[in-house]
Amino acid sequence: MWCDGSVTPLPPTTDLTELATQLALGAGELIRIHRHDHFAIDTKSTPTDVVTEVDRAVEAHIRAELARQRPDDAVVGEEAGDREGTSGVRWFVDPIDGTVNFVLGLPQYAVSIAAELDGRIVAGCVHNPISGELFHASLGGGAFAGDERLGGPRQVPLARAVVGTGFGYDAGRRARQVAVVAALLPRIGDIRRIGSAALDLCSVAAGRLDAYFEVGLNSWDWSAGVLIASEAGATVSGLRGRPPSGTMTAVAGPGLALELFALLEELNADDV
Repeated sequence: MWCDGSVTPLPPTTDLTELATQLALGAGELIRIHRHDHFAIDTKSTPTDVVTEVDRAVEAHIRAELARQRPDDAVVGEEAGDREGTSGVRWFVDPIDGTVNFVLGLPQYAVSIAAELDGRIVAGCVHNPISGELFHASLGGGAFAGDERLGGPRQVPLARAVVGTGFGYDAGRRARQVAVVAALLPRIGDIRRIGSAALDLCSVAAGRLDAYFEVGLNSWDWSAGVLIASEAGATVSGLRGRPPSGTMTAVAGPGLALELFALLEELNADDV
């Protein structure tokens, strides 16, 4: 993307983080209002890939606010696709990361919003509307849960590491992912499956998980959480020298990352 003198000047990254936080809090309030409604549920790519009318309404609210406050920005959203922009800023919006948990009434789901400036994620917010937790970060400014600065995961050896992961919607991919986990489990402390990539990444930032990896995420799933984890001091990778992407998103504490990432490469965890 590019910008010239005819478009809105680029804002400081802290302003983008403040806007992401404002949007996430407003979206969280909508979710709390409607979470007990008898909402419609549809499916997308597979029968296990669900979306609700609340997802769509929340994303529409976020998009409307972005259009009002920053009309020249691009937007990439899970439910309504892409909107082109001219400002050099692009937003990644996941209205409910963890929709299955939302449908079931499990309290592990979140609003995830990130801002990209000229190709780099510079601001992000992840908000769990049920617990009230609000994770946020600006590039170079650290990561926070509310006002508390996050220090990342504990220092543990691979054999004691508690590692989060998730599984795709395609049955064949799931089978291959389970095989990777089966090979990984005897060599680490334990596995956790929370059901929200955004919250998994923030759990690494907050020291609740020692590491996390997943294949098949979309940009709106990982953009905010990866920034928060990295700003908390975690090492971020896509394996084999690549940046995080839909092919692989992996994060771990600095003392654990080299060994864990090497093991994931050995297991071809990014080839599932």
